This record gives sequence, structure tokens and C-alpha cells, in this order.
Amino acid sequence: MDFELNEDQLAYSEMAQAFAEKELAPNAAAWDEQQYFPVDVLKRAGEMGLCGLYTPESGGGLGLSRLDSSIIFEQMAAGCTATTAYLTIHNMVSWMLSTFATDSAKAQWSEALSSGEKLGSYCLTEPNAGSDAASLKTSARKEGDKYILNGGKVFISGAGETDLLLVMARTSADGARGISAFAVDANSAGISYGRKEHKMGWNCQPTRSISFEDVEVEASCLLGEEGDGFKIAMQGLDGGRVNIATCSVGTAQAALSYALKYLHQRQQFGRELASFQALQFKVSTMNTELVAARQMVRLAASKLDNKHPDRSTYCAMAKRFATDVCFNICDEALQILGGNGYMKEYPLERYVRDSRVHRILEGTNEIMNVIIARRILIEETNQIL
Repeated sequence: MDFELNEDQLAYSEMAQAFAEKELAPNAAAWDEQQYFPVDVLKRAGEMGLCGLYTPESGGGLGLSRLDSSIIFEQMAAGCTATTAYLTIHNMVSWMLSTFATDSAKAQWSEALSSGEKLGSYCLTEPNAGSDAASLKTSARKEGDKYILNGGKVFISGAGETDLLLVMARTSADGARGISAFAVDANSAGISYGRKEHKMGWNCQPTRSISFEDVEVEASCLLGEEGDGFKIAMQGLDGGRVNIATCSVGTAQAALSYALKYLHQRQQFGRELASFQALQFKVSTMNTELVAARQMVRLAASKLDNKHPDRSTYCAMAKRFATDVCFNICDEALQILGGNGYMKEYPLERYVRDSRVHRILEGTNEIMNVIIARRILIEETNQIL
């Protein structure tokens, strides 16, 4: 296996780094403080193809691999974790629609999403259906050539400021096989949005609940067939887990890089902090774990690209490991700065706040352990991962 990036991947990485340094990093603290959703910057990202990285070219996207996309997201997350995390969600919505929607829905939405002209939200979680997504209650009742949506979603990123909602709703009582996916215009009659949630992190992207009351959706807005929704959602979440793990890696890299500069600039007891062995050992561990997390994430992305039969397990392992380890790296970087790390004048406290939720969303890390354990203990196979 070749662990080196090829010429194209190096070019993608440099492009993403330049965008992050120009558009994201200088504004991230202000966006966090003001709880500002940078739609203008997201649209500029769209002009560069960053809103449809792995969306097929037929849908207006770049058609990149998940590995290539991960390399790009890592560089962007170093500029602003929360904005990049939203972009990963938007990319998932764009890919789902361009892959599974009807021709008429694709014509209406696909290129607009890929270009960043329109923005999307992913609507799966409900008040009583978080980790147990198959128990969702939002319903879609067929009436003639329409479906009637009723129910509610919570913790929806971008809600209230996006144009398309990709909604998972129940079309039958048949458990996970009774769930279907719909592309819903976010401005449809009967849709209402809750207040903007006050969160620990991810403050530059709005998070709201959504209520659906007799919302009419054209039958042509169904993705795939009735009952395909849970399968579509799980395929999306494999990539989503790689994406959010990547955001953790990028944030941890930014935190470590900042801490390393600080170690050379700050003096105590008449010498640089970098000369103290205790701190040398700390950054040695941080860097080693960061490299391990990066390689695990890229391995999972490669498994996903190659449709490996165990790709879901690799994605779960990468998400569990990278989000745990990289949060700890951010926390250790804050510790290196001491009291300064706790101040909003420095970015470390924001890195910690923004990366904490990564251990919860796209499936909690406890659920990742369930997925991994089921594969290695329960399934009837002796193959080693």
C-alpha cells in the first residue's frame, strides 16, 4: 500500500489549504462569537467545487473519491471546524440526491447543490430516535401523486437557512424497511423551524428542530423506492463517519501546530517550554496519535472507495478512534497553553468545543463500538479485519 499522496491529491490539499487560510481561519473566531452562518463563503466554496466533491459529474459534482475528499476536508477543518463540518453534511446530501433521486428531482436540485447555489440539510434524528434511527416516527402517507409528511426532526444542521431538506420518513410500519427518503423544498407550506439551539460548539452553523404538518411532497421527490430510506441513510453515514473523523484530524493538526509554536515562543524558568522533557513527551504522544488517526481515516476512505465488504466496520473504527484521539489532542494542546489556552483570545478553546460533538454525531462512539464488536464477535466469519 502506498501511503504517499499522488500529484493530484497534493494539488487538492494545497488548494484546500489556501482556501482555508484565506476564507476560513481569519473569520472562524468571529463567526463562532457572532453565531454567523457564512453562506457567502459557502457559495464561494461551491464555485470551487467544494460543495459537490464526490457527487458524480453527471450531477454537477467533481466525482472525486472519498479519499480525495477526505484530504480536502482535513485541510479545510484546520481553518474552521464547524464550517467544514457543515460542508461535509451538504456534500452528503448532494451525493445522496444525485445518486438516488428521480430524474426530475435531479434536474431541479443536483447541479444547484453541487455548485453551492442551493444548500442542503440532512434530516434523520428525532426526539426519540437518535442512536435507534430505525424507530423514527415521522410519517409519509401516499395520497395520489403526492406524499403527506407529518412529524418532527431535531438537531438539524443548517435548518432554517438551507434550501433542501433530505428527510427520512416512515411509509410503512415495517421497521427499518418501512423508512423512505424524500427531497423536500425547505420552504414548503407546513414546515416550521424551532429556535436556534444554544450549543457548546459548532456555533457558526445553525441547529434547529423542524416540524412537518401536512407537508405535500410530490411522488417524484422520493429517493429510490419506498422502503429504501434506511439503506440510503446507512450508505450516507459510512461516508459521513469518514468525513467527521476527518474534521477531527484537521482540527487536531491545527491545535498541535499552534501548541508547537507556543512551546518555542513561551519561556519559563529562563528557557523555552520546548526544552522541557515532560512537554516533549506530551507532543510526541500527540503527534504519534494524530498520524495514527489520519492513516486510519484514510484507510477507511479507501475501503469505502473500493466497496470493501467490511467498509462499514472500517468507517466505524476510524470514526471512533479519530474523534476520541483527536479531541484529546485538542485538549492536551489547550493544556500546553495553560491559562492562555482557556481564553477566547486563543483558538484552542474553540478547537476543543467544536471537536467535542464529533464523538456524538454520525452515530455515537458507543454505537461505533457496537458495530465493531458485532462484526468481530457475532458474525460467523473468522476473517481478521
